[in-house]
Amino acid sequence: MANLNRQQKIEYMMLLRQKKIRLARQSLWHFCQALHPEFYLDDRDHLKILCQVLQDLYERKLTDGTGKIFLKLMINLPPRHGKSFTVVQLCDWALGKSKKNRILLGSYNDDTASTFSRYTRDGIEFKKTFPYEIDYSDIFPETFMSKDNASYGEWALAGEYFNYKGAGINGTLTSKGCNMLIINDPVKDFRTAINDHAMDIIYDWYTGTFLSRKEEGCIEIIDMSRWSKKDPCGRARDEYNGGDWYVLSMPAYDKETDKMLCPSILSKESLKEKQINKFTYRANYFQEPIDLMGSLYKGLKTYDNLPVDDKGNLAIERIIFYGDTADQGSDYLCGIAAGEYKKELFIIGVYLTLEGMEITEPGTAKFMVDNKVDYAEIESNSGGRGFARAVQRILLNTHKTRKPIIKWFHQSKNKKSRIIGSSNYVMEHVYFPKHWATKWPTFFELITTYSKDGKNKYDDPEDTLTGLVEMIGKGHVSAGSSPYR
Repeated sequence: MANLNRQQKIEYMMLLRQKKIRLARQSLWHFCQALHPEFYLDDRDHLKILCQVLQDLYERKLTDGTGKIFLKLMINLPPRHGKSFTVVQLCDWALGKSKKNRILLGSYNDDTASTFSRYTRDGIEFKKTFPYEIDYSDIFPETFMSKDNASYGEWALAGEYFNYKGAGINGTLTSKGCNMLIINDPVKDFRTAINDHAMDIIYDWYTGTFLSRKEEGCIEIIDMSRWSKKDPCGRARDEYNGGDWYVLSMPAYDKETDKMLCPSILSKESLKEKQINKFTYRANYFQEPIDLMGSLYKGLKTYDNLPVDDKGNLAIERIIFYGDTADQGSDYLCGIAAGEYKKELFIIGVYLTLEGMEITEPGTAKFMVDNKVDYAEIESNSGGRGFARAVQRILLNTHKTRKPIIKWFHQSKNKKSRIIGSSNYVMEHVYFPKHWATKWPTFFELITTYSKDGKNKYDDPEDTLTGLVEMIGKGHVSAGSSPYR
Protein backbone atom coordinates (compact mmCIF):
# COMPACT_ATOMS: atom_id res chain seq x y z
CA MET A 1 0.00 0.00 0.00
CA ALA A 2 2.85 2.40 0.81
CA ASN A 3 4.20 2.22 -2.76
CA LEU A 4 0.83 2.77 -4.44
CA ASN A 5 -0.28 6.12 -5.77
CA ARG A 6 -3.64 7.63 -4.84
CA GLN A 7 -5.53 6.13 -7.79
CA GLN A 8 -4.03 2.69 -7.18
CA LYS A 9 -5.02 2.88 -3.53
CA ILE A 10 -8.60 3.72 -4.51
CA GLU A 11 -8.71 0.80 -6.94
CA TYR A 12 -7.27 -1.54 -4.31
CA MET A 13 -9.86 -0.45 -1.74
CA MET A 14 -12.66 -0.96 -4.27
CA LEU A 15 -11.40 -4.47 -5.03
CA LEU A 16 -11.24 -5.20 -1.30
CA ARG A 17 -14.76 -3.86 -0.89
CA GLN A 18 -16.08 -6.05 -3.70
CA LYS A 19 -14.43 -9.09 -2.15
CA LYS A 20 -16.15 -8.33 1.18
CA ILE A 21 -19.49 -8.06 -0.61
CA ARG A 22 -19.00 -11.41 -2.40
CA LEU A 23 -18.02 -13.11 0.86
CA ALA A 24 -21.01 -11.54 2.66
CA ARG A 25 -23.40 -13.14 0.18
CA GLN A 26 -21.83 -16.54 0.79
CA SER A 27 -21.14 -16.42 4.53
CA LEU A 28 -23.20 -15.21 7.48
CA TRP A 29 -20.01 -14.39 9.42
CA HIS A 30 -18.72 -12.17 6.61
CA PHE A 31 -22.17 -10.64 6.24
CA CYS A 32 -22.09 -9.67 9.91
CA GLN A 33 -18.54 -8.34 9.60
CA ALA A 34 -19.39 -6.29 6.50
CA LEU A 35 -22.38 -4.55 8.12
CA HIS A 36 -21.22 -4.43 11.74
CA PRO A 37 -17.40 -4.53 11.78
CA GLU A 38 -17.29 -2.81 15.18
CA PHE A 39 -18.98 -5.81 16.87
CA TYR A 40 -17.99 -8.83 14.80
CA LEU A 41 -14.29 -8.62 15.49
CA ASP A 42 -11.84 -11.31 14.37
CA ASP A 43 -10.96 -12.29 17.94
CA ARG A 44 -14.57 -12.96 18.97
CA ASP A 45 -14.46 -16.67 18.33
CA HIS A 46 -17.80 -17.38 19.99
CA LEU A 47 -19.51 -15.22 17.35
CA LYS A 48 -17.73 -17.07 14.56
CA ILE A 49 -18.98 -20.35 15.99
CA LEU A 50 -22.50 -18.98 16.41
CA CYS A 51 -22.58 -17.68 12.82
CA GLN A 52 -21.32 -20.97 11.41
CA VAL A 53 -23.88 -23.01 13.36
CA LEU A 54 -26.71 -20.70 12.25
CA GLN A 55 -25.59 -20.85 8.62
CA ASP A 56 -25.32 -24.63 8.76
CA LEU A 57 -28.82 -24.78 10.22
CA TYR A 58 -30.21 -22.55 7.46
CA GLU A 59 -28.46 -24.54 4.74
CA ARG A 60 -29.64 -27.83 6.29
CA LYS A 61 -26.04 -28.89 6.94
CA LEU A 62 -26.02 -28.83 10.75
CA THR A 63 -24.86 -32.23 11.96
CA ASP A 64 -23.41 -33.85 15.06
CA GLY A 65 -20.77 -35.66 13.03
CA THR A 66 -22.76 -38.88 12.58
CA GLY A 67 -24.58 -37.69 9.49
CA LYS A 68 -27.78 -36.71 11.27
CA ILE A 69 -29.09 -33.34 10.05
CA PHE A 70 -30.59 -31.02 12.68
CA LEU A 71 -33.42 -28.62 11.87
CA LYS A 72 -33.83 -27.54 15.51
CA LEU A 73 -31.29 -25.40 17.36
CA MET A 74 -31.05 -24.18 20.96
CA ILE A 75 -28.76 -21.22 21.62
CA ASN A 76 -27.80 -20.66 25.28
CA LEU A 77 -25.31 -17.81 25.66
CA PRO A 78 -24.79 -15.17 28.37
CA PRO A 79 -26.51 -11.76 28.07
CA ARG A 80 -24.88 -9.10 25.86
CA HIS A 81 -22.79 -11.64 23.96
CA GLY A 82 -24.59 -11.15 20.65
CA LYS A 83 -26.88 -14.17 20.45
CA SER A 84 -30.07 -12.22 19.69
CA PHE A 85 -28.29 -9.66 17.52
CA THR A 86 -26.79 -12.48 15.45
CA VAL A 87 -30.18 -14.15 15.03
CA VAL A 88 -31.42 -10.81 13.63
CA GLN A 89 -28.51 -10.86 11.16
CA LEU A 90 -29.43 -14.43 10.18
CA CYS A 91 -32.94 -13.26 9.31
CA ASP A 92 -31.63 -10.41 7.14
CA TRP A 93 -29.10 -12.67 5.44
CA ALA A 94 -31.69 -15.39 4.82
CA LEU A 95 -34.13 -12.91 3.25
CA GLY A 96 -31.33 -11.76 0.97
CA LYS A 97 -30.69 -15.35 -0.03
CA SER A 98 -34.38 -15.90 -0.79
CA LYS A 99 -37.33 -13.53 -0.69
CA LYS A 100 -39.55 -16.59 -0.28
CA ASN A 101 -38.44 -17.10 3.31
CA ARG A 102 -41.22 -16.64 5.87
CA ILE A 103 -40.12 -15.88 9.43
CA LEU A 104 -42.11 -15.96 12.66
CA LEU A 105 -40.53 -14.76 15.90
CA GLY A 106 -42.02 -15.12 19.36
CA SER A 107 -40.82 -13.36 22.52
CA TYR A 108 -42.15 -12.74 26.04
CA ASN A 109 -44.41 -9.86 24.96
CA ASP A 110 -45.56 -8.05 21.83
CA ASP A 111 -43.33 -5.02 22.43
CA THR A 112 -40.17 -7.13 22.57
CA ALA A 113 -41.20 -9.15 19.52
CA SER A 114 -41.94 -5.93 17.61
CA THR A 115 -38.51 -4.58 18.57
CA PHE A 116 -36.80 -7.61 17.01
CA SER A 117 -39.04 -7.24 13.97
CA ARG A 118 -38.03 -3.58 13.63
CA TYR A 119 -34.32 -4.37 14.00
CA THR A 120 -34.60 -6.92 11.20
CA ARG A 121 -36.56 -4.56 8.97
CA ASP A 122 -34.21 -1.63 9.67
CA GLY A 123 -31.20 -3.78 8.81
CA ILE A 124 -32.58 -4.22 5.30
CA GLU A 125 -33.36 -0.51 4.95
CA PHE A 126 -30.09 0.82 6.43
CA LYS A 127 -28.19 3.16 4.09
CA LYS A 128 -24.48 3.86 4.29
CA THR A 129 -23.13 7.28 5.20
CA PHE A 130 -19.88 7.11 3.21
CA PRO A 131 -19.23 5.59 -0.26
CA TYR A 132 -16.59 3.16 1.04
CA GLU A 133 -19.02 1.64 3.56
CA ILE A 134 -21.14 -1.40 2.78
CA ASP A 135 -24.88 -1.52 3.33
CA TYR A 136 -27.48 -4.22 2.79
CA SER A 137 -28.35 -3.09 -0.74
CA ASP A 138 -24.72 -3.57 -1.81
CA ILE A 139 -24.87 -7.22 -0.77
CA PHE A 140 -28.44 -8.04 -1.81
CA PRO A 141 -29.52 -5.32 -4.29
CA GLU A 142 -32.71 -7.13 -5.28
CA THR A 143 -34.05 -7.40 -1.73
CA PHE A 144 -35.85 -4.34 -0.37
CA MET A 145 -38.92 -3.50 1.66
CA SER A 146 -42.44 -3.21 0.30
CA LYS A 147 -43.65 0.39 0.60
CA ASP A 148 -47.18 -0.75 1.39
CA ASN A 149 -46.43 -3.43 3.98
CA ALA A 150 -43.67 -2.33 6.38
CA SER A 151 -45.14 -2.00 9.88
CA TYR A 152 -43.00 -2.75 12.93
CA GLY A 153 -44.70 -5.98 13.90
CA GLU A 154 -45.34 -7.48 10.48
CA TRP A 155 -43.91 -6.70 7.06
CA ALA A 156 -43.09 -7.97 3.60
CA LEU A 157 -40.43 -7.47 0.96
CA ALA A 158 -41.28 -5.89 -2.36
CA GLY A 159 -43.24 -8.34 -4.48
CA GLU A 160 -44.17 -10.56 -1.50
CA TYR A 161 -47.31 -10.66 0.63
CA PHE A 162 -45.58 -11.65 3.88
CA ASN A 163 -42.03 -12.25 5.13
CA TYR A 164 -41.82 -11.50 8.86
CA LYS A 165 -44.02 -11.29 11.93
CA GLY A 166 -43.17 -10.89 15.61
CA ALA A 167 -45.61 -11.83 18.37
CA GLY A 168 -45.54 -12.00 22.15
CA ILE A 169 -46.60 -14.98 24.25
CA ASN A 170 -50.32 -15.50 23.60
CA GLY A 171 -50.12 -13.12 20.62
CA THR A 172 -52.06 -13.98 17.47
CA LEU A 173 -50.48 -15.66 14.46
CA THR A 174 -53.64 -16.32 12.47
CA SER A 175 -53.15 -17.45 8.86
CA LYS A 176 -49.36 -17.17 9.05
CA GLY A 177 -47.10 -20.07 8.12
CA CYS A 178 -43.31 -20.09 8.11
CA ASN A 179 -40.16 -21.95 7.16
CA MET A 180 -38.11 -20.20 9.90
CA LEU A 181 -39.54 -20.32 13.43
CA ILE A 182 -37.69 -18.43 16.17
CA ILE A 183 -38.47 -18.06 19.86
CA ASN A 184 -36.30 -15.39 21.50
CA ASP A 185 -36.05 -14.81 25.26
CA PRO A 186 -39.53 -16.13 26.12
CA VAL A 187 -38.82 -15.95 29.88
CA LYS A 188 -38.77 -12.34 31.02
CA ASP A 189 -37.04 -12.62 34.38
CA PHE A 190 -36.33 -14.62 37.52
CA ARG A 191 -39.85 -14.32 38.95
CA THR A 192 -41.34 -15.65 35.73
CA ALA A 193 -38.89 -18.54 35.79
CA ILE A 194 -39.92 -19.68 39.28
CA ASN A 195 -43.64 -19.33 38.58
CA ASP A 196 -44.88 -22.73 37.40
CA HIS A 197 -48.15 -21.25 36.15
CA ALA A 198 -46.34 -18.63 34.04
CA MET A 199 -43.98 -21.27 32.64
CA ASP A 200 -46.94 -23.48 31.70
CA ILE A 201 -48.53 -20.57 29.81
CA ILE A 202 -45.31 -20.00 27.85
CA TYR A 203 -44.88 -23.66 26.97
CA ASP A 204 -48.54 -24.21 26.08
CA TRP A 205 -48.42 -21.25 23.68
CA TYR A 206 -45.15 -22.46 22.19
CA THR A 207 -46.27 -26.06 21.62
CA GLY A 208 -49.78 -25.07 20.57
CA THR A 209 -50.16 -21.80 18.71
CA PHE A 210 -46.53 -21.24 17.75
CA LEU A 211 -45.54 -24.69 16.49
CA SER A 212 -48.76 -25.00 14.51
CA ARG A 213 -47.38 -22.34 12.13
CA LYS A 214 -44.48 -24.54 10.95
CA GLU A 215 -44.39 -25.60 7.31
CA GLU A 216 -42.70 -28.75 6.04
CA GLY A 217 -38.91 -28.55 6.40
CA CYS A 218 -39.08 -25.53 8.71
CA ILE A 219 -36.01 -24.74 10.78
CA GLU A 220 -36.57 -23.91 14.44
CA ILE A 221 -34.49 -21.83 16.86
CA ILE A 222 -34.87 -21.30 20.61
CA ASP A 223 -32.59 -18.43 21.61
CA MET A 224 -32.43 -17.77 25.35
CA SER A 225 -30.43 -17.97 28.57
CA ARG A 226 -31.39 -21.05 30.60
CA TRP A 227 -33.64 -20.37 33.56
CA SER A 228 -35.44 -23.49 34.68
CA LYS A 229 -36.03 -27.15 33.91
CA LYS A 230 -39.49 -25.95 32.91
CA ASP A 231 -38.35 -23.29 30.46
CA PRO A 232 -38.91 -24.02 26.75
CA CYS A 233 -35.37 -25.42 26.33
CA GLY A 234 -35.72 -27.79 29.27
CA ARG A 235 -39.19 -29.00 28.43
CA ALA A 236 -38.58 -29.23 24.68
CA ARG A 237 -35.66 -31.57 25.28
CA ASP A 238 -37.64 -33.64 27.80
CA GLU A 239 -41.03 -33.70 26.09
CA TYR A 240 -40.74 -32.59 22.47
CA ASN A 241 -38.42 -34.79 20.39
CA GLY A 242 -35.44 -34.05 22.63
CA GLY A 243 -32.94 -35.90 20.45
CA ASP A 244 -33.79 -33.71 17.47
CA TRP A 245 -32.23 -30.61 19.03
CA TYR A 246 -28.72 -29.32 18.44
CA VAL A 247 -27.64 -27.42 21.56
CA LEU A 248 -25.10 -24.59 21.40
CA SER A 249 -24.34 -23.66 25.01
CA MET A 250 -21.45 -21.43 26.09
CA PRO A 251 -20.83 -20.26 29.68
CA ALA A 252 -19.36 -16.82 30.31
CA TYR A 253 -16.39 -18.39 32.08
CA ASP A 254 -14.67 -21.75 31.67
CA LYS A 255 -13.27 -22.84 35.02
CA GLU A 256 -11.10 -25.60 33.53
CA THR A 257 -9.23 -23.24 31.21
CA ASP A 258 -9.65 -20.14 33.42
CA LYS A 259 -10.80 -18.22 30.35
CA MET A 260 -13.69 -15.85 29.74
CA LEU A 261 -15.90 -16.50 26.73
CA CYS A 262 -15.18 -13.00 25.41
CA PRO A 263 -13.10 -10.71 27.67
CA SER A 264 -13.76 -7.65 25.48
CA ILE A 265 -17.50 -8.04 26.17
CA LEU A 266 -17.32 -9.29 29.76
CA SER A 267 -14.15 -9.42 31.87
CA LYS A 268 -13.60 -11.70 34.85
CA GLU A 269 -13.73 -8.66 37.15
CA SER A 270 -17.06 -7.53 35.69
CA LEU A 271 -18.46 -11.05 35.98
CA LYS A 272 -17.80 -11.00 39.74
CA GLU A 273 -19.96 -7.89 40.02
CA LYS A 274 -22.93 -9.82 38.60
CA GLN A 275 -23.20 -12.14 41.63
CA ILE A 276 -25.92 -10.19 43.44
CA ASN A 277 -28.51 -12.94 42.97
CA LYS A 278 -26.67 -16.25 42.68
CA PHE A 279 -29.58 -17.98 40.96
CA THR A 280 -29.94 -15.35 38.23
CA TYR A 281 -26.15 -15.21 37.98
CA ARG A 282 -25.73 -18.95 37.44
CA ALA A 283 -28.67 -19.14 35.05
CA ASN A 284 -27.65 -16.17 32.89
CA TYR A 285 -23.90 -16.60 32.81
CA PHE A 286 -23.44 -20.36 33.19
CA GLN A 287 -26.69 -21.71 31.70
CA GLU A 288 -27.53 -23.58 34.91
CA PRO A 289 -31.29 -23.80 35.58
CA ILE A 290 -32.18 -22.29 38.94
CA ASP A 291 -34.04 -25.43 40.05
CA LEU A 292 -30.87 -27.52 39.75
CA MET A 293 -28.79 -25.39 42.09
CA GLY A 294 -29.26 -26.94 45.51
CA SER A 295 -32.42 -25.22 46.65
CA LEU A 296 -33.65 -26.78 49.90
CA TYR A 297 -37.30 -27.27 48.94
CA LYS A 298 -37.24 -29.43 45.79
CA GLY A 299 -41.00 -29.56 45.48
CA LEU A 300 -43.80 -27.76 47.31
CA LYS A 301 -47.45 -28.79 47.19
CA THR A 302 -50.35 -26.50 46.34
CA TYR A 303 -54.11 -26.58 46.88
CA ASP A 304 -57.13 -25.25 45.02
CA ASN A 305 -59.56 -25.41 47.94
CA LEU A 306 -59.30 -25.90 51.69
CA PRO A 307 -60.38 -29.36 52.95
CA VAL A 308 -64.08 -29.95 53.71
CA ASP A 309 -65.96 -32.74 55.46
CA ASP A 310 -68.58 -35.09 53.98
CA LYS A 311 -71.25 -32.39 54.24
CA GLY A 312 -69.15 -29.78 52.47
CA ASN A 313 -68.30 -27.83 55.63
CA LEU A 314 -64.83 -26.44 56.16
CA ALA A 315 -62.82 -29.13 57.94
CA ILE A 316 -59.97 -27.00 59.29
CA GLU A 317 -59.43 -27.88 62.96
CA ARG A 318 -57.82 -24.57 63.93
CA ILE A 319 -55.93 -21.68 62.39
CA ILE A 320 -52.45 -21.16 63.78
CA PHE A 321 -49.93 -18.34 63.41
CA TYR A 322 -46.18 -18.27 63.84
CA GLY A 323 -44.27 -14.99 63.96
CA ASP A 324 -40.58 -14.21 63.60
CA THR A 325 -39.67 -10.63 64.44
CA ALA A 326 -36.70 -9.01 62.69
CA ASP A 327 -33.37 -10.05 64.24
CA GLN A 328 -31.62 -7.07 62.69
CA GLY A 329 -32.74 -3.82 61.14
CA SER A 330 -32.40 -5.22 57.61
CA ASP A 331 -34.36 -8.43 58.31
CA TYR A 332 -37.97 -9.13 57.47
CA LEU A 333 -40.71 -9.52 60.01
CA CYS A 334 -42.53 -12.63 58.88
CA GLY A 335 -45.82 -14.08 60.09
CA ILE A 336 -47.66 -16.99 58.51
CA ALA A 337 -51.22 -18.15 59.18
CA ALA A 338 -52.16 -21.72 58.34
CA GLY A 339 -55.15 -23.97 58.69
CA GLU A 340 -54.37 -27.25 60.44
CA TYR A 341 -56.11 -30.44 59.39
CA LYS A 342 -54.91 -33.90 60.48
CA LYS A 343 -51.33 -32.64 60.96
CA GLU A 344 -51.34 -31.07 57.52
CA LEU A 345 -50.95 -27.31 57.07
CA PHE A 346 -52.72 -25.14 54.50
CA ILE A 347 -51.11 -21.71 54.21
CA ILE A 348 -53.84 -19.06 54.11
CA GLY A 349 -51.97 -15.84 54.81
CA VAL A 350 -48.47 -14.34 54.79
CA TYR A 351 -47.35 -11.11 56.44
CA LEU A 352 -43.84 -10.22 55.22
CA THR A 353 -42.47 -6.72 55.65
CA LEU A 354 -39.37 -4.62 56.34
CA GLU A 355 -41.43 -1.93 58.11
CA GLY A 356 -40.65 -0.85 61.68
CA MET A 357 -42.47 -1.92 64.85
CA GLU A 358 -44.82 1.08 64.77
CA ILE A 359 -46.26 -0.42 61.56
CA THR A 360 -45.85 -4.13 62.19
CA GLU A 361 -47.45 -4.29 65.65
CA PRO A 362 -50.89 -3.05 64.50
CA GLY A 363 -50.31 -4.78 61.15
CA THR A 364 -49.80 -8.14 62.81
CA ALA A 365 -52.87 -7.70 65.02
CA LYS A 366 -55.02 -6.89 62.00
CA PHE A 367 -53.52 -9.83 60.07
CA MET A 368 -54.49 -12.20 62.91
CA VAL A 369 -58.05 -10.86 63.01
CA ASP A 370 -58.44 -10.94 59.21
CA ASN A 371 -57.25 -14.55 59.06
CA LYS A 372 -59.31 -15.66 62.10
CA VAL A 373 -56.25 -16.99 63.94
CA ASP A 374 -57.04 -19.22 66.96
CA TYR A 375 -53.58 -19.66 68.41
CA ALA A 376 -50.24 -17.86 67.83
CA GLU A 377 -46.62 -18.32 68.79
CA ILE A 378 -44.06 -15.52 68.48
CA GLU A 379 -40.33 -15.86 69.06
CA SER A 380 -39.27 -13.64 71.96
CA ASN A 381 -35.69 -13.29 70.69
CA SER A 382 -34.61 -9.74 69.76
CA GLY A 383 -37.56 -7.95 71.31
CA GLY A 384 -40.17 -10.51 70.34
CA ARG A 385 -41.64 -10.64 73.83
CA GLY A 386 -42.38 -6.90 73.82
CA PHE A 387 -43.73 -7.22 70.30
CA ALA A 388 -46.09 -10.04 71.30
CA ARG A 389 -47.39 -8.08 74.30
CA ALA A 390 -47.97 -5.01 72.12
CA VAL A 391 -49.94 -7.10 69.61
CA GLN A 392 -52.01 -8.52 72.46
CA ARG A 393 -52.88 -5.00 73.70
CA ILE A 394 -53.87 -3.86 70.20
CA LEU A 395 -56.11 -6.90 69.76
CA LEU A 396 -57.89 -6.10 73.02
CA ASN A 397 -58.05 -2.29 72.77
CA THR A 398 -58.53 -1.79 69.02
CA HIS A 399 -60.16 -5.01 67.81
CA LYS A 400 -62.02 -5.77 71.07
CA THR A 401 -61.03 -9.41 71.10
CA ARG A 402 -58.97 -11.75 73.23
CA LYS A 403 -58.35 -14.06 70.26
CA PRO A 404 -55.97 -15.44 69.38
CA ILE A 405 -54.19 -16.90 72.38
CA ILE A 406 -50.60 -15.68 71.99
CA LYS A 407 -47.58 -17.49 73.41
CA TRP A 408 -44.04 -16.10 73.23
CA PHE A 409 -40.89 -18.07 73.87
CA HIS A 410 -37.13 -17.92 73.42
CA GLN A 411 -35.88 -19.92 70.45
CA SER A 412 -32.53 -21.41 71.48
CA LYS A 413 -32.00 -24.01 68.75
CA ASN A 414 -29.86 -23.40 65.65
CA LYS A 415 -31.96 -21.75 62.99
CA LYS A 416 -30.39 -23.42 59.94
CA SER A 417 -30.50 -26.91 61.42
CA ARG A 418 -34.16 -26.40 62.33
CA ILE A 419 -34.98 -25.27 58.80
CA ILE A 420 -33.18 -28.20 57.18
CA GLY A 421 -34.55 -30.67 59.72
CA SER A 422 -38.16 -29.73 58.97
CA SER A 423 -37.77 -29.43 55.19
CA ASN A 424 -39.00 -32.93 54.33
CA TYR A 425 -42.16 -32.41 56.36
CA VAL A 426 -42.70 -29.03 54.70
CA MET A 427 -42.46 -30.62 51.25
CA GLU A 428 -44.81 -33.49 52.16
CA HIS A 429 -47.42 -31.90 54.42
CA VAL A 430 -47.55 -28.14 53.86
CA TYR A 431 -49.79 -26.81 51.08
CA PHE A 432 -49.65 -23.37 49.46
CA PRO A 433 -52.41 -21.66 47.45
CA LYS A 434 -52.16 -22.58 43.78
CA HIS A 435 -51.15 -19.08 42.65
CA TRP A 436 -49.00 -18.18 45.65
CA ALA A 437 -46.17 -17.01 43.35
CA THR A 438 -48.25 -14.04 42.24
CA LYS A 439 -50.09 -13.67 45.56
CA TRP A 440 -46.90 -13.30 47.64
CA PRO A 441 -44.03 -12.88 45.11
CA THR A 442 -41.27 -11.92 47.56
CA PHE A 443 -42.19 -14.71 49.96
CA PHE A 444 -42.34 -17.16 47.04
CA GLU A 445 -38.93 -16.11 45.77
CA LEU A 446 -37.26 -16.38 49.16
CA ILE A 447 -38.78 -19.79 49.92
CA THR A 448 -38.09 -21.40 46.55
CA THR A 449 -34.49 -20.17 46.28
CA TYR A 450 -33.33 -20.91 49.83
CA SER A 451 -30.18 -23.01 49.60
CA LYS A 452 -29.08 -25.47 52.27
CA ASP A 453 -25.48 -25.25 51.08
CA GLY A 454 -24.93 -21.60 50.24
CA LYS A 455 -25.25 -18.30 52.04
CA ASN A 456 -28.76 -16.87 52.11
CA LYS A 457 -29.27 -13.16 52.58
CA TYR A 458 -32.66 -13.75 54.25
CA ASP A 459 -34.00 -16.79 56.08
CA ASP A 460 -37.00 -15.27 57.86
CA PRO A 461 -39.74 -16.96 55.77
CA GLU A 462 -38.03 -20.36 56.09
CA ASP A 463 -37.64 -19.89 59.84
CA THR A 464 -41.32 -18.98 60.17
CA LEU A 465 -42.42 -21.92 58.03
CA THR A 466 -40.32 -24.18 60.24
CA GLY A 467 -41.98 -22.67 63.32
CA LEU A 468 -45.41 -23.59 61.97
CA VAL A 469 -44.31 -27.19 61.49
CA GLU A 470 -42.90 -27.26 65.01
CA MET A 471 -46.23 -25.98 66.36
CA ILE A 472 -47.92 -29.19 65.28
CA GLY A 473 -45.17 -31.32 66.79
CA LYS A 474 -43.13 -32.04 63.67
CA GLY A 475 -39.47 -31.33 63.04
CA HIS A 476 -37.63 -29.76 65.98
CA VAL A 477 -40.34 -28.98 68.54
CA SER A 478 -40.20 -25.41 69.83
CA ALA A 479 -39.71 -24.55 73.49
CA GLY A 480 -42.98 -24.54 75.35
CA SER A 481 -46.10 -26.32 74.18
CA SER A 482 -49.37 -24.89 72.99
CA PRO A 483 -52.68 -25.74 74.69
CA TYR A 484 -53.69 -27.50 71.46
CA ARG A 485 -50.92 -30.12 71.61
